[in-house]
Amino acid sequence: MYVQGVSTRRFAAITEGLCGSEISSTQVSRAAALLDEVLEAWRNRPLDTIIYLYLLAMIENVQVDGQIRDSAVLIASGVKPDGKRSILSVSVSMGEQEMRWRDFLHGLKERGLRGVELIISDSHVGLQAARKAIFSGIPWQRYQFHLQQNASQYVPRQGMKREVAADIRAVFNAPDRIQAEIQLRKTVEKYAKTASRLAH
Repeated sequence: MYVQGVSTRRFAAITEGLCGSEISSTQVSRAAALLDEVLEAWRNRPLDTIIYLYLLAMIENVQVDGQIRDSAVLIASGVKPDGKRSILSVSVSMGEQEMRWRDFLHGLKERGLRGVELIISDSHVGLQAARKAIFSGIPWQRYQFHLQQNASQYVPRQGMKREVAADIRAVFNAPDRIQAEIQLRKTVEKYAKTASRLAH
């Protein structure tokens, strides 16, 4: 509740109603301060080798100076050489402008992030510019989910969407690049007349 912006006074009233004992606003503030310390230590911990770097922004309602505002929660996660996933960093930002992403990515490098072989993200303009500036030369791939979502906007009829989604998944699931390119050509040809905007 506190993370969602519920006031300490209201938090105390709710916990008393639920639990039968009152948690004072001072105790809530103290607990939040301790959580802030733990979070700050986690956000500044040293990083190691990550081979796949995933970047994402989620828009959330955040209380800032007593007002609820749309804010971007920047998230970096990665896959280590042993195949294990790890959340690398989370940061609340007032937007997805290039400078916000640059600061975020620069922070990852300063903490020791290295060994990145592929970056996966959406195609947001600010993120792309920051990625090229901070991680130049590292190959990039767009999130399959976002690509598929965007592609569905070019499907002229609702009844076609499921079939189109299956055809796009078949490209993604091809066993190798050659088969993926063959499947892509077939898909483009298939929809050249019935969904020309999608095919292009």
